[in-house]
Amino acid sequence: QVQLVESGGGLVQPGGSLRLSCAASGSIFRLNTMRWYRQAPGEQRELVARITSEGSTNYADSVKGRFTISRDNAKNMVYLQMNSLKPEDTAVYYCNADVVNYSRDYYISWGQGTQVTVSS
Repeated sequence: QVQLVESGGGLVQPGGSLRLSCAASGSIFRLNTMRWYRQAPGEQRELVARITSEGSTNYADSVKGRFTISRDNAKNMVYLQMNSLKPEDTAVYYCNADVVNYSRDYYISWGQGTQVTVSS
């Protein structure tokens, strides 16, 4: 079993910055693509950013130029640096990873989420 645990959320003023972290632990042979999603109240969960194991990245149009996804493969970590935050970025942010365990099973693991609130 693989667990993902997010941290770094909180309350920030518009224009401010936050850095989210996600730590993966457990029976990990390899982590392939890792992603950050978010879900605002009453809205569907949306993909914010993703990063492959080789470091290729993609972003939602709404966050391009403001958010940066990165990873540390040695530590099984993924990060989301969020700058120039806007009130519409307020949401619960979830970490997601394509996991290969030691039994060579493939599955997708999710974290429990961390709240980000952008408000003055």
